[in-house]
Amino acid sequence: MTFTPPPAVTTRPLLQGSFGFSASTHWLATGAAQSVLERGGNAFDAVVAGGFVLHVVEPHLNGPGGDLVGLFTAADSGATRVLMGQGPAPAGATITRFRAEGLDLVPGAGGLAAAVPGAVDAWLLLLRDHGTWEIADVLAPAIAYARDGHPLLPSAAETIGRVRELFQHHWPTSATQWLTDGHSPAPGEIIRNPAYADVLDHLGAAASSTARGEEGGAARRADRIDAARRAWRELLGHAVDLVAQPHRHSTGSDHAGVLSRDDIEAFRAGYEDPVSSSFRGARVFKAGSWTQGPALLQALKILEPFPDDALDPATPDGAHRIVEALKLALADRDAHFGDGVDVAPLLDDDYVAQRRELIGDRASRQWRPGSPAGFTPFRPPLTPTAATRATPGAGEPTVDASGSTRGDTCHIDVVDRWGNIVSVTPSGGWLQSSPAVPELGFCLGTRLQMCWLDESSPSALRPGRRPRTTLTPTLVLSDRGAVIAMGTPGGDQQEQWQLPMLLRMLVGGYQAQEAIDAPTLHTTALVDSFWPRQWEPAGVMLEERTGTDVIEGLRARGHDVTVVDGWSLGRLSAVGREPGSADDAPRLWGAANPRGQAGYAAGR
Repeated sequence: MTFTPPPAVTTRPLLQGSFGFSASTHWLATGAAQSVLERGGNAFDAVVAGGFVLHVVEPHLNGPGGDLVGLFTAADSGATRVLMGQGPAPAGATITRFRAEGLDLVPGAGGLAAAVPGAVDAWLLLLRDHGTWEIADVLAPAIAYARDGHPLLPSAAETIGRVRELFQHHWPTSATQWLTDGHSPAPGEIIRNPAYADVLDHLGAAASSTARGEEGGAARRADRIDAARRAWRELLGHAVDLVAQPHRHSTGSDHAGVLSRDDIEAFRAGYEDPVSSSFRGARVFKAGSWTQGPALLQALKILEPFPDDALDPATPDGAHRIVEALKLALADRDAHFGDGVDVAPLLDDDYVAQRRELIGDRASRQWRPGSPAGFTPFRPPLTPTAATRATPGAGEPTVDASGSTRGDTCHIDVVDRWGNIVSVTPSGGWLQSSPAVPELGFCLGTRLQMCWLDESSPSALRPGRRPRTTLTPTLVLSDRGAVIAMGTPGGDQQEQWQLPMLLRMLVGGYQAQEAIDAPTLHTTALVDSFWPRQWEPAGVMLEERTGTDVIEGLRARGHDVTVVDGWSLGRLSAVGREPGSADDAPRLWGAANPRGQAGYAAGR
């Protein structure tokens, strides 16, 4: 038996060339990033330009008040690093405080759930240390779209429609920004955000007004970008003032936020070493235990010894094995991951072998975390999923009238001709998170909803500690020198949609566009990272294109299968580099997702 061959026809070609490629979840961000490459900027200049455009054109998926996680390899060092843009819990965000508010979970919408915003500082840090352009030039595309307007995505219009009454009755500043005479904007309507354009202009002005020293331009440029970072922290004071006033949260009750100016002033984005493991001749790099990244590494290690055809997502046995491996890895995520946790015991070969032996012929209906190195797993409450919960699709946010959001996020990847490659997943601060700040044109995020109000949890709410985020880009380096940068939106599904893509590429020999187009699946048998933190013991979602054999084969093995539209799961994008020969330059490529009708890749 062999691995199912790739589709004969893809929705778009795998773009190939030698100059540079950009791929993202929105065509305007891809275009902005590629325009930077075309004008001599490097991958880091380009990805920052595209990242700020994503704030403007996908405001229901990410915002300046949110966070990000990135992975990159810089050509000058060759080292792979993590870009850390996840702010911590504020000093006032204690379990005691939240319990005193009558809460047993951190709300899914409202300013009380706000971590310190980290995305903008991280973008600017990356630009300072690895880019070459001045900040005003990098921000110019985002400023233009914010001031002159852009067509609103249908998914964004739908999101605004779902929270219209929340805005009208409880969040008047959001109603002012997003509604016209009480009506939601229509898909394709030109939307402007002059307040955010002014914010970005202010950052550029802060940089340009910084005194120019007598030494080299690189040092002066770093000072100018640092001046913009200081100006950003000062501007966030407006958000502190707004959420300090009691306002409606997803719980149906009113609370005041606890974020302070001191919290904002204390935070700086930074860099970290990644964690990694090998799989089929490749090294896969992820961010650490403050993300869900190591769960993908564990799932790959569980699956590695199986024959190639046993890892095929397009067969009943392969799909079953993949789902069961994911359930085990995600149970360990929910039991053991948290800021500062050492994941080495979870990736230990002997421990992984023990986990592998748990995969049987039938779907497990139990939540089965392990005890690596004798650690006792945290056991969160297993709250059955409400029957009325909407089916997630296309990686877009599933939003209810309270503003509670599941399955957020956007993504961008860039590779350039000099050997730089970067993958970033920005999220949080989406327009339905908390009341809009009129002076800024955006709102704060709600990442603290991923913390437990239980001191025994490794991801408990603790001042100064980062919530265990779902954001999880991937970088892959093969033993022959090929590099892949990839990622997707999707909350708890991010690793789950990346795993079949990686299996198809690294085991099945698919090209990236073939792997992205192929039908995919994910399990819902996990403890949801988003409020109200529910789970489904044996749930699986598959695109209908997966086929009757796989659908019925999973049901026969005991899985609770939900079949969704054939083009609705995942919004993967990727770029990469194939090594050249002595006579040929390396071959670069880019690929993007047709699902959601917004993602695009460009390059040459």
